Amino acid sequence: MQMYAPLEEVAAYLDRHGGWFHRCAKPMQVEPLTENGYILTVGKFGNFGYEVEPKLAVVFDPPVENAYRMYNVPLPEAQSQGYAIDYDALMCLDHLPWEQVLANDAQARKLLGDRPMPPVITQVNWELHLQVLVQFPRFIYKLPQGLLKTTGDRLLATIVSQVSPRLTTKVQQDFHDCFNLPLPLKSGRGCTVICPPEDNPETHKKEDSTPVPPENFAWTLPTDGQ
Repeated sequence: MQMYAPLEEVAAYLDRHGGWFHRCAKPMQVEPLTENGYILTVGKFGNFGYEVEPKLAVVFDPPVENAYRMYNVPLPEAQSQGYAIDYDALMCLDHLPWEQVLANDAQARKLLGDRPMPPVITQVNWELHLQVLVQFPRFIYKLPQGLLKTTGDRLLATIVSQVSPRLTTKVQQDFHDCFNLPLPLKSGRGCTVICPPEDNPETHKKEDSTPVPPENFAWTLPTDGQ
């Protein structure tokens, strides 16, 4: 995503994550964990009488050469939650010449108005490696496997959308609002799935086939979004 400001200003903004992270994580709930860590409650999801409220604890590492790493650590609660989330994100800042963003000065003036035109802006590459696993209780496995698969995929897709593209879009919006800057064009942000979900041949079995034992049955959705 693009930020219409010099790299130093974007870096200073990201360093103050105690402000923007709380604002941009909504509707997820944020609780302090450490000086550089937070507990995220993704939301409450349920179906067929079963509910799960995924949480993850994330920590921000100090930046190294304009690279910011955020990753999950074990939650303070030791008991099993029925799910596991592995989150590892890396934000890298780079200079981007203004002429590579807009075609001509007229287009820039239309966007910026009377604001000064920065010679160089910032490109933020946010790479996320995310894996989610959900373990359903035994009574759920009496349902047809096709229905079970659809329900699990819907749950995982919701979790992914909360902690990946939605969060990055809000960070871009919040930064430009804080500095009274125009929001970049839609072409100034994007999300690409580098590693799509793997297709499990087990899901193509007939619904009346022998059910998989619960202790061996869970969904994982590996997604690398940039």
